[in-house]
Amino acid sequence: MSTPVRPYAGAKILLGITGGIASYKAGWLARLLTKAGATVDVVMTPAATEFIGRVTFEGLTGRPVHTGLFDPGRPLDHIALASRASAM
Repeated sequence: MSTPVRPYAGAKILLGITGGIASYKAGWLARLLTKAGATVDVVMTPAATEFIGRVTFEGLTGRPVHTGLFDPGRPLDHIALASRASAM
């Protein structure tokens, strides 16, 4: 059996999602990036959560989804996410 190609292995991607129909396509993108080896952190606006739920992205990426600048219990995540991302 061959080893899967993982061109984004080790990459840390910060995926920002805003309200709009394109938020559905962002789920597809998150899945592909994760499958390609990237660690994908998702940040969603409140409007984006009206189109697609945060649990969808948590399931696709295996990571918590951020929906506010100061999520409870994670007051400095907005700084950490930006500083460790390879790409946004």
